[in-house]
Amino acid sequence: MRSSAIMLIGAFVFRIGGYLYRFATAFLLGPVGFGILNLAIPLQGILITIASGGMPPAIAKYVSEYSAKDDQVMVKQVIHTSMKLVIILGLIFSVVIFFLAEPLAIGLFHKPEAVLPFQMVALITPFSVLVGAFRGTFQGVFQMGNIVITKAFEQVFMIFSAIILILLGFYVAGAIIGTAIGFVFSAMAGYYLYKRGIGNKLKNIHLTFTTKEELALAKVLIIFAFPVVITGLAELALFDFVGNFVVGIYMASQYIGYYGAATPIARLPLIISMAVATAVLPATAEAMGLENKDLLKNYVNQSYRYVTLLVLPMSLGTMIFAAPIMKLLYILPVYMNGASALQILAAGMLFFTIYTVSSSIAQGLGKPYLPMIILGLGSLFDVALSLYLVPIYGINGAAIATTITAFVIMMSIVWKTLQIADVKLEFMDLGRIMVATGIMGIILLLVPQSLLIISIPYNYIVFLLVILLAAIVYLISLILVGGLKNSDIRALHKLSNKAGPLKPTVDKLVSLLERFAR
Repeated sequence: MRSSAIMLIGAFVFRIGGYLYRFATAFLLGPVGFGILNLAIPLQGILITIASGGMPPAIAKYVSEYSAKDDQVMVKQVIHTSMKLVIILGLIFSVVIFFLAEPLAIGLFHKPEAVLPFQMVALITPFSVLVGAFRGTFQGVFQMGNIVITKAFEQVFMIFSAIILILLGFYVAGAIIGTAIGFVFSAMAGYYLYKRGIGNKLKNIHLTFTTKEELALAKVLIIFAFPVVITGLAELALFDFVGNFVVGIYMASQYIGYYGAATPIARLPLIISMAVATAVLPATAEAMGLENKDLLKNYVNQSYRYVTLLVLPMSLGTMIFAAPIMKLLYILPVYMNGASALQILAAGMLFFTIYTVSSSIAQGLGKPYLPMIILGLGSLFDVALSLYLVPIYGINGAAIATTITAFVIMMSIVWKTLQIADVKLEFMDLGRIMVATGIMGIILLLVPQSLLIISIPYNYIVFLLVILLAAIVYLISLILVGGLKNSDIRALHKLSNKAGPLKPTVDKLVSLLERFAR
């Protein structure tokens, strides 16, 4: 929970930065320019995923395993070999995407204005894959704070650079170049943190691998990483580029902008699932290495429970207040055209957060092909469904296709993961969370949405009060239905030790909650 909490706090900051980037570019570029940007961003994600070769999870897994065995030579060798791989792949795919930019922009999407932004994506790849390798290393040794720091550097420099370049007249290309600048500074921060931390610890370790032995290690890493790459691409397909690309093929650029405005808000719950998933992968790998079934059972159940505890009320609240949220965040009323898509996607993201945790558990259990197969088939299903529904229902068709697919893959992977781990879910705990969320939803439905679209700044103040009301109602409901456990209190007590000057306040709050735990 401690590792997840660190990642969760960092991920919120990271996501806030990502939203500031989205909101600022949406406002400065308008729906048409923002639509072009939302074609370039998924392309960037595809390229980074392929070029990194799935190395970050592979590094995390093997660094974690060899660290547990105190085999520092192998820890250093894994890091060095994987770094070489990502640098080579990053350079190769940068060249590839540069020359494919024009055929994609004009031949597939029929949008000549997208050529230059697509070409600029090639600038990002070499630095982004290096950042991914550093983060995989930090994840493997549970240095989650370093991951957060590199993300902070990325976000700060990306946002300010993009805004300045757009204002200087670089339009969509300016936003892409700003992203590249963010990754450059993130790579520099990652290198510094690596040299100061684990790099310093390993500096006296001498590597004796021959070329043949290193190629054999590279093969092991690639074999593990390959399904991770396929899974990552399928994941991007499901919640990033299929919807945008299919809408881009059939509809004008502004509709891509509306859909692109809805998707990042719907993805907010993924902050929580990714935070838990980041910590649970090496944790389950360690539990497997130690052959501790009780520890594994605890990790699995707690992972599902923490995600459901936080994601379910967030998704329901998003569905209820979709239209006001779009108006509040994007300011321009025209973006409210994406509100219906947001309502549909909010349900889909709930399903996908549970899939994400299951996928990470499966990877930690040494079954990386399971999420690959399920998500790969799901992505193909999503493509087919989107191609059928978008011409009929527009951007809502893309959202419906995504949500149906997310439900199918969630049910499939949860069933198989629990079977492999030989673990049974604690359904009573999950049921209590669902009841508490339902009570919160009923109360929120009584709030007039007109209160959230009154003049600035009152609408923001009212929205913050509604969030506070929802949190209080949800917590009280959770206590009343017996959803607060003693294990939560113990974990919160341990977490308060990391709260610094806020520790006394956190301790008082935890002590108050302790009276109601079961």
